[in-house]
Amino acid sequence: MAINFDSALGIHPQALALREKRSEILASNLANADTPDYKARDLDFKSVFQQALAGDGSELKRSQQGHLLSHNNVLGADLLYRNPQQASLDGNTVESHIEQAKYAENAVQYEASLRFINNKFSGLMSAIKGE
Repeated sequence: MAINFDSALGIHPQALALREKRSEILASNLANADTPDYKARDLDFKSVFQQALAGDGSELKRSQQGHLLSHNNVLGADLLYRNPQQASLDGNTVESHIEQAKYAENAVQYEASLRFINNKFSGLMSAIKGE
């Protein structure tokens, strides 16, 4: 009997992939905190995750290889601009304290997804060994 990892691991691999992409976006915001006219980006994790679970297929299809992909699209979701609480004179919308808090929150949730996956694999290993 084969193990179906999609059903065994549940939603956690998709959550892990989304958390990884969000981490890259938030890190990019932090790296560009001093870049004039840089606009902070983020994605709405909840809506993107629901689309991924539903298999919405909202991503545009390319009919030919020469067609360009959207650069504002991450895993089927558009990147959103963050509205700053305090506008900067140079047009930069990155607020380091907010980005750091969002990055830390995302890191904790990423680790939680890793732990869930680890627990699922431990359970599978116990079942395989017959423990």
